[in-house]
Amino acid sequence: MVHMSSIALHPYKKILVFSLWLATWLFVELDVPIKALWPSILALASVLLLRKVIFGLLVGGSAGAILLANGNPITAFTAFFTEHLIPSLQSGWNISVLIFTLLLGGFVALIEKGGGIQSLVQGWLQKSDALKKRVQWSAFSLGIICFFDGLANSLLVGKSLTPVAKQAGVSREKLSYIVDSTSASVACVAIISTWIAYQLSMIQQGYAAAGIPEVNAFALFFRSIPLNFYCWFTLALLAIVIARNWNIGSMKTAEAETTISTLKDEPKHRPSNGAWRAVIPLVFLIGGLIIGLYVDGVEGGILPLSLTKVATAFGAADAAKLLVTISALGCTIAYLTNVTALKDEDPGDIFLGGVLHLFNPCLILISVWVLSSTIKGLGAAEVLSHLLDGNLPIGLFPATVFVVGTLISFTTGSSWGTMGVLMPLALPVAISLLGGQTDLTSSLIPATIAAVFSGAVFGDHCSPLSDTTIVASIACDIEPLDHVRSQIPYALIAAGTALLIGFVPSGFGLPSWISLIAGGAFLLSLPKLFKTV
Repeated sequence: MVHMSSIALHPYKKILVFSLWLATWLFVELDVPIKALWPSILALASVLLLRKVIFGLLVGGSAGAILLANGNPITAFTAFFTEHLIPSLQSGWNISVLIFTLLLGGFVALIEKGGGIQSLVQGWLQKSDALKKRVQWSAFSLGIICFFDGLANSLLVGKSLTPVAKQAGVSREKLSYIVDSTSASVACVAIISTWIAYQLSMIQQGYAAAGIPEVNAFALFFRSIPLNFYCWFTLALLAIVIARNWNIGSMKTAEAETTISTLKDEPKHRPSNGAWRAVIPLVFLIGGLIIGLYVDGVEGGILPLSLTKVATAFGAADAAKLLVTISALGCTIAYLTNVTALKDEDPGDIFLGGVLHLFNPCLILISVWVLSSTIKGLGAAEVLSHLLDGNLPIGLFPATVFVVGTLISFTTGSSWGTMGVLMPLALPVAISLLGGQTDLTSSLIPATIAAVFSGAVFGDHCSPLSDTTIVASIACDIEPLDHVRSQIPYALIAAGTALLIGFVPSGFGLPSWISLIAGGAFLLSLPKLFKTV
């Protein structure tokens, strides 16, 4: 009966989406805030109603193009391709992400068919009685190790451990939650990452907007790290969820169904003594990216090493070029280590099959970029940032910045875009609230910086429009909407804790370490208070 009802309602959902799309023309002549947000709202509604991610994203993108063209459908149609799609595909970073994604699909297909991953399960993970939990801790640990880049982290950890997770009875929803939560969160607080140069430049732009051209951006960033409450509480909550097996919402259903299906299905073959076929390519890929980022970005010689020198090198490196180069070399290593284990199977067909498996998800990524381009053109982030206007108690300012950041990142799907818009607006206000003082004795400025970063990462974790969300879904072989639905309760818990126990008290001068301990204790108590498993 449920199935027949859903079929009967489906045409009405299509009619509703079409009606909402037609309503785009109602906003053309209006000068209201919702106009800039309409493409995001329409895209989210379309995805939720029809459960077709690419179609929903393109509906939102086309609405944005119509608004930018002042309602002219011919101009909008042309601009959709010439001003949004083609420029998105001309971006060096976007192209590198697509190539890296496709190559990693072939990479994982080779080491999976070679039996290396199955050998890891048999030879290491299956030695533990708590196999399911050990797989989750492995994903958590590997996510911490791959601190150097959020997208690379998601793809590498997800694609490497998805076959292992399936055999261990870990749901795709749980794995994608682990992968997504340890990607942007780690990269955002890591002193050494591909994010650092952009983060420092945003701090400098914020001070420049306040009329202060010279600032020690690295010192301010360093002071903001313990105040980046959303990232820390996200990681703490993730560890608690794994340790206590605390599943809530749709995650509880997904975990229960996966456990049942896994108990019914026994592995078809159990290769042994072949773990090295997976370990060598993976170590090369991770180590190659870390070493490559340092060597490519370092100035003044590789030695001697220092924390500041390594951090600067990672920020200055051409990450786009290195992602493609190292992943291509990693595929070669995967081929060489697994070719003898493939027997009668053609390695080229296996590699191509892995690449093609990720073609459709890459189309989702492209659709996200097109929608983001129209959202940027409409100034959606600037509209939301005006929530900062008005008189606020100085102590509530970091909390307000965090809330506005979560709204911008969720509706635009861009963490870096959120930083780029919000930091130059928030820092001048924070400086003015201090009467123009810019010394490092006040915690307001580091707390404001951390609030911008935390709000930006929130959208990376739970916005269906975020490329990081899409990549985490791709890596774990799950529909983006299913990933969002199962992850968002945890993201909201971490965000609420960051707001009420982190940014509000810190705004009134409470030391960050007290907030971190109190927030951690609160999160630790949740599985006892709400026993759902």
